[in-house]
Amino acid sequence: MDEVPGASRRRTTVGAATQVGTEVSINLGSALAGVAIPFVGSPIVVAARQLVMVVVLLPFYRPRRALLTWRRLWPAVALGVSLAVMNLSFYEAVHLLGLGIAATVEFLGPLLLALATSRRLLDVGCVVVAGAGVVLLTGLEGTIDVWGVVLALVAAAGWAAYILLTRRVALGLPGLEGLTVASIVSLALILPIAAFTLPSAEFSWPVAGLLLGIGVLSSALPYALDTFILRRITARLYAIITSFGPVVAAVFGWIVLGERLGPVQLVAILLVCAAAGTAIATQRPAPASELEQTAEGLT
Repeated sequence: MDEVPGASRRRTTVGAATQVGTEVSINLGSALAGVAIPFVGSPIVVAARQLVMVVVLLPFYRPRRALLTWRRLWPAVALGVSLAVMNLSFYEAVHLLGLGIAATVEFLGPLLLALATSRRLLDVGCVVVAGAGVVLLTGLEGTIDVWGVVLALVAAAGWAAYILLTRRVALGLPGLEGLTVASIVSLALILPIAAFTLPSAEFSWPVAGLLLGIGVLSSALPYALDTFILRRITARLYAIITSFGPVVAAVFGWIVLGERLGPVQLVAILLVCAAAGTAIATQRPAPASELEQTAEGLT
């Protein structure tokens, strides 16, 4: 049975509005992580994020054994690996580069993902403009930490994998069961690293509160909503909204962390966002796969 056009538009509007909210939530959480990392280090911050997520999800979305065949489970396991890599590398990049710069470099992941199958000259131009923006951001004003840039690029690759795998998990497993599995896998990977850094950590009640807030804002809330969002909007629209993420990150970096970006760096961030928005907004949507059509008919 075909979906009523008005209902389809409402689903898309709700999904898009929710995605805007997740951008605010996750970037505020990242800014708070920038406050906590000097006290406890990136691995403990990531472990706290994933622990909060598991505690929130597991009591309500315990995976059913009958559904956990390897064919259905492997995307959730892969998603857990991508979460661990993406979060750990990104937070360390935030520590070394600052939130605005790290978030802009990381955004190359979803941007290149959106353009991966394109053959249009316009898209080539947008990639060149985005690349120029990143060069301006990381190379022409002040000194930049090369290792921080490398980590931000690793986070970019992890984010691209996250987008692909989240949509597959959302379509393949009911509710948030796939995300619960991914969270457990990610936590299992991060905990040994976090345990190794415990002796040098400086814990206090304010820091513990920060870690809890980071877990809710950066993991439990946005990642849970992403499975809701990606059932209602296309990966293309998701990427368009996400293209404004670096600007949101720069704002929270300024408000929470006191980061000061120079004029060249601000122009660079705007260049990357403009190139991404132009390239993605002018893409022709791909036909829905049989799996997606079936899933949409059930929602």
